Amino acid sequence: MNAPVLDEFRAFRAEARAWLATHFVPSLKGKSGWSLHEAPGEPEPDVVAWTRAMGERGWGTPIWPKAYGGGGLTAAEARVLQKEMDRIGAWNPIGGLGKDLLGPTLLEYGTEAQKQEHLPPLARQEVNWCQGFSEPGSGSDLASLQTRAIDVGDHFLVNGQKVWTSGGQWADMCFCLVRTDTSRKHEGISFVLIDMRDPGVEVRPIRLIAGESPFCETFFTDVKVPKANLVGPLNGGWTIAKRLLQYERSGDSSAALGGGVFGINGSPAELAVTRIGRDDKGRIEDLDLRGRISRHEMDHRAFQLTMQRMMAEARSYQGPSAATSILKNAGTQIGQDRAELMVEIMGFQGLGWAGDAFDDAELAKVRGWLAGKATTIFGGSFEVQNNIVSKRILGLPDR
Repeated sequence: MNAPVLDEFRAFRAEARAWLATHFVPSLKGKSGWSLHEAPGEPEPDVVAWTRAMGERGWGTPIWPKAYGGGGLTAAEARVLQKEMDRIGAWNPIGGLGKDLLGPTLLEYGTEAQKQEHLPPLARQEVNWCQGFSEPGSGSDLASLQTRAIDVGDHFLVNGQKVWTSGGQWADMCFCLVRTDTSRKHEGISFVLIDMRDPGVEVRPIRLIAGESPFCETFFTDVKVPKANLVGPLNGGWTIAKRLLQYERSGDSSAALGGGVFGINGSPAELAVTRIGRDDKGRIEDLDLRGRISRHEMDHRAFQLTMQRMMAEARSYQGPSAATSILKNAGTQIGQDRAELMVEIMGFQGLGWAGDAFDDAELAKVRGWLAGKATTIFGGSFEVQNNIVSKRILGLPDR
């Protein structure tokens, strides 16, 4: 007779299950959490309560130390918590660029004072952050950025322009790359934190092809940035930026694949059954489409499993690696393929932009399909990621 399998996390699992049953309202099941691409309106009372509960418990950032507002869980406990949340359809209401990108970066490079000041509010979803990296003339070649930060004693004076500032019009703070040495390229960049409400900061939303304006142009004119807001050493910002971009790429691939950020929800197979129908054997009627959906779903599932493994490594403090460039390219490509399939399956209803002939779900898929075209560009273009893979993973020469 086989011995019973011991669950070493039985006590924690029971604790998490009981806490979730008390604090997660079933009516919130299936609703999305924080979205970078939506204006922060007045949230539902249940969402507010759920966010407050997760923030106070620290489980929105489960592996962050308790001293910084996190849950203080081990990587294994965090996985148990996630499984318990998945079981009841609960989602993490703590999100955004601050929590996902700046938070882990500050844990590695921030001073103790910076961690104490900025991490607890992030863990409680109290401050919105945006990212000031790209510039009109510095996109793929980010290290050529020209926004200047001049040392004037107890603070820096920042002048310049950023572009594609995600959520800039709604942000309280910005983590930003600035040039502090014009004689060197990569070694002349610093990483600073800027208050978006300070005098001299101007934000102009950019209207996109999908009809939304989640991205902005941001202008800095004689903006005073305290020296205490310099993260890492002076002129050491490029190293920090590369690390942060690894976190961003891992998140970009996951978001693009899931599609919820861009409105591409649901299953292509289920949509095809509804729109096209089944044959006499219960299969999707269109043979060619059936094959393409099958291949896509295999790629989709394989990528999901790979992402789960990568997230487990990140939760164990190993952090992301250059492999995020592979995942970013794979995930965004699969996400775009999914959107293409969905729009194709809808036929004429996949051509809608507005009007009574199209329902809200159809319009969301069309706009999501268009918005998703950007995923292979932002966070580092497809071509740049291929260069990173060739150099840092395959060890190929520059020429």
